[in-house]
Amino acid sequence: MIRALVVDDEPLARQELEVLLVDQGNCEIVASCGNAVEAIKAINRDRPEVLFLDIQMPVIGGFELLSMLDPGIMPHVVFVTAYDEFALKAFEEKTLDYLLKPVDRERLAKTFTKLQAALRQGLAQQHEIPSLARIPCACGQRVKLVTPREVDHVRSDLGGVHVVVPEGEYFTELTLKVLEARTSLVRCHRQYMVNVGHIDEILLAEHGLAKIRTRADHLLPVSRHYLKNLKNLLGF
Repeated sequence: MIRALVVDDEPLARQELEVLLVDQGNCEIVASCGNAVEAIKAINRDRPEVLFLDIQMPVIGGFELLSMLDPGIMPHVVFVTAYDEFALKAFEEKTLDYLLKPVDRERLAKTFTKLQAALRQGLAQQHEIPSLARIPCACGQRVKLVTPREVDHVRSDLGGVHVVVPEGEYFTELTLKVLEARTSLVRCHRQYMVNVGHIDEILLAEHGLAKIRTRADHLLPVSRHYLKNLKNLLGF
């Protein structure tokens, strides 16, 4: 069975696609999501093999969602959209396939043939992933979109990943691996990343250790493993 996840802000469109996927006979729908934030959480949790992804969604669209996914668990992607077929030709080299709404049963079967071949051959999904422009964070019943330049630092603990900004901190579903790969934030410790532009001073200690004091007066640990790279970045 192929593990699939469906992402579309239109409930009816999701339901119609889910019926078609189940009718394929070899597909298990591990999750169905109405927005990008739900999708990130589901992908991290359920590790689907294929993502059926709407391109046009409110707040965070399909392309931006891809920039928020951990490259180590990136599923194959099939865009599902109402875009004109000719405009979509440009996406063919960037994704496994695309489907036009309303999805045609026979066209979907061809997509599954491609998908089965890719999985059988163990081909990794190749995407042209842009830099991460915004970090989606939980803020009560709202989603706060934080730009990387606003971030003071990021820390992880047993509760997850926390994005610290001058006015407070927020929880995010994004991993440190994604933030390190797709933003200019720099790792200073296994559990910490820092915005180099927000560093006020580095306090060197014995045994190759150090601490960073940020402009917001936060003290962050610096491990030996990351201190050399940090010194090179700052030119000392």
